[in-house]
Amino acid sequence: MSDPQSRFVARARRRFAMTRECAVLLPGVCAALADPRQPGLDDTCLEKLLDWFRSLTWFDPTVELLQDNPCLTELITSVLALPDPSPSILSFTLQLAGILASSESRFQHLQEKLLGRLFGQEGPQGGAAWEDASVRSGWVKGVHSMVHHQPALHFLCSTGGMDVIFALQGDPSLFVASAASQLVVHILTFSLESETLKALSAKDCDWPVCAQMIVKHIEESLQSSSASHIEQSLKLLNSLFSSYFGSCYAAWTEVLWLDIAKQIESFLLEETVQAQPVLANLLLNVARSPVFCGSEGSFWPLITSALEHLTPVQAGPLAVGLLKLCKCPQDVRIQALTVLLQPMDCILRAASQPLEYAGLLDESVSDPVTVESLLSSKTSCAGLLCQTLAHLEKLLSLKHLSVDLPCASLLRSLMTILQFCSGFLSPASPLGRTISQNLINCFRVQKSALDVLAALSEKKDCDTLIGSLFDVLLAYLHSPNTSPTVLKKTFQATSKWLVHLQELSCSNSQWQQTEKILEDVFLVLQKHLCSPCWEVRDSSLEFLTAMVKCLRDQKEFRQCLLSPEVLKLTENLLEDPESYVRASAVTAVGHLAFITCFAPESPATGYLYNRENTVAKLQEILSTDSEGFPRRAVISIFTTWLREGCTGQLEDTEQFVSRVIQTVEHDLDWEVRLGGLELVEVFCSQTICQLSQCPYAPVSSAVTSSTPQNELLQVFCRAKLFGFLFRSLCDCDKPVGQRACDVLIGLRGHFYPMSTLENPQEIEDSPAGRGIAWLQSTLRQGSLAQNFPTDGGDGVDFQDPESMMLALGAIDLLELHDELNKSSDHVEESPQSLLQDILATVGTIEDNEIDCY
Repeated sequence: MSDPQSRFVARARRRFAMTRECAVLLPGVCAALADPRQPGLDDTCLEKLLDWFRSLTWFDPTVELLQDNPCLTELITSVLALPDPSPSILSFTLQLAGILASSESRFQHLQEKLLGRLFGQEGPQGGAAWEDASVRSGWVKGVHSMVHHQPALHFLCSTGGMDVIFALQGDPSLFVASAASQLVVHILTFSLESETLKALSAKDCDWPVCAQMIVKHIEESLQSSSASHIEQSLKLLNSLFSSYFGSCYAAWTEVLWLDIAKQIESFLLEETVQAQPVLANLLLNVARSPVFCGSEGSFWPLITSALEHLTPVQAGPLAVGLLKLCKCPQDVRIQALTVLLQPMDCILRAASQPLEYAGLLDESVSDPVTVESLLSSKTSCAGLLCQTLAHLEKLLSLKHLSVDLPCASLLRSLMTILQFCSGFLSPASPLGRTISQNLINCFRVQKSALDVLAALSEKKDCDTLIGSLFDVLLAYLHSPNTSPTVLKKTFQATSKWLVHLQELSCSNSQWQQTEKILEDVFLVLQKHLCSPCWEVRDSSLEFLTAMVKCLRDQKEFRQCLLSPEVLKLTENLLEDPESYVRASAVTAVGHLAFITCFAPESPATGYLYNRENTVAKLQEILSTDSEGFPRRAVISIFTTWLREGCTGQLEDTEQFVSRVIQTVEHDLDWEVRLGGLELVEVFCSQTICQLSQCPYAPVSSAVTSSTPQNELLQVFCRAKLFGFLFRSLCDCDKPVGQRACDVLIGLRGHFYPMSTLENPQEIEDSPAGRGIAWLQSTLRQGSLAQNFPTDGGDGVDFQDPESMMLALGAIDLLELHDELNKSSDHVEESPQSLLQDILATVGTIEDNEIDCY
């Protein structure tokens, strides 16, 4: 018996084999493609044809495809015989030939006649067609497809193909140049894995022939006087070391690195080579290789040299990349962190003179004057700080960092930057005044600094600065000059630090400071809830919601929150003219309800904030709001309430869900209908857990007719769930149908746990049989179903438990699931349809029936 892999390959060959219908159509297609009188096909159509040939050849390396379909070889020969083939057809032919030659047997079949005229010295390079980038791109792609066996490698090396590839690395088309570099990486990697290698040394004679050519080309380019050649080689090395080669060929990586290390080091010291960003990226990719796990050798000293000689902007990405590495030596980590913190240290030192606080660093890696000059320049100041802040935010997001960040000093530096940007700080030093002038009203830097500030809230050692921090945040919240986008970031940072403040107060009993800060924050919140700018009102509501989610169980917070002003203003915004604001107000009211309506001792807080009025108001929005965003917010809140068990006893919940889905079912926004299905799914799960004997477990076959089972069906039928679910299967928006099918499959798994579905004959003979048969037929039509009944017409009673039990057991929901998950164009994109469309386009099918895909 064959092994599983062989059986898999055999099945794949059968699945992707050319059908008889396609074999009949293919000669006509090939003839049309080779005929210069025919109108050209669009690139999308040609690419689909190439995809089909890739699937045909992927699992079948035999020569039978060419032998059974000689029209393919004739197509290539005919295109080569044309005096002036169109670039698109020539490009297609080159790619097709490469795909066909991807197996050794087909390569040998094609080699004598055709491959030399396509990819060898007789190929299109040098001709007029070569001027078109699509032809050069097709040549590269064709070679890439072909090089999957040794004969193709030897062919490429012996016919001058490698020189063409090297030249195309500098192609004016970025797409061609990139594809050529990827091809070089592929050739080097493949040549190493496909030959038996001798013991390794640094001598190039140990490399396979193709690899020797590549390494020699790299070395010569690095020693070239041409800056463009040097940069091309550095980019190629980047691709190599970041690829499969760099991670899986450690020994060869070391050999290659030893060959080029001295040249790379010289580039770091030469100002004439303008490729420092590429160099920094190359060093980081090499550092990720397993070869350099230890601290010995000359590589890590080269890294430290790079950190010293690269500018702060160039060294930043290298530094943050090194700090993410687990195997980086500790002294290099510290140096990398120092590089990152230099701009922040400079800000702190420039803020006051003489120094009021200690800086972040004891010593610098590079000359501090370089950083000072960059921050003193209007053109480079914001860019350097934004890059530095982005890197720091990445580091703060790491769960484990092998170096300690000076969080308190970093926080002080961030506050200084924010004060510089807002004009709240007048530094004494000349450098500080210059930087402050450069940063005034710089929104980019403000947003980046606030992001890092928010990330710092999860770190320790900043507690002594909390008072000063909230002074800065409140100044931003109060300032009329704070832009809406910066205000949004300020609210986000404030919410993070309020949570930290609450945790701190619980541990050290600093209630008085916490209460004062909360009062100040909620006073300014009231002001922004009345802002004429809708973005400000929206951000204020989002902040309020975030606070309720995090702090609703804290007594001090509830006292500030439940002020009549905040609640009334939030209620008013349910009728805001801007739909985004109404949606945010719905979310805020929904979460406030956890305190005002659903808490064990909900306070009396006005008309809106009791359970009945809150539900009624949100249901009104769900029914009548003209925009989709508020309605989506309502259904999301209702689902959240249901998950949290806030809708009362089962009878109340049943009525609540029934009212909601009857409204949602007719909503024009598919996301609202999808939200209704999520609500139904949660309700079903919770109801099953309440009524079943064992929570979260399916009912055993022994109790399928038990009272809890019948009661479940009655609850679902009374809530009108089944009508909603079955009608949703035919929704014109596929995600809705898919979700409804998932819910129904889950219900069937509960009512039929052992997959013992109903006997079709028994169903047909039952009173409800005619209706179930009609339902099956209707569901097969999918979204094309017309006049789906809403009131039990055609004998289908969606509120009859017995009928719905039969429907769950009889309808093939798994088949429906597969149909719903097929792409909408699966028929039109079949190979046969594609070939028919091509022939129809060129006028060889009389009825001209063209599929749309």
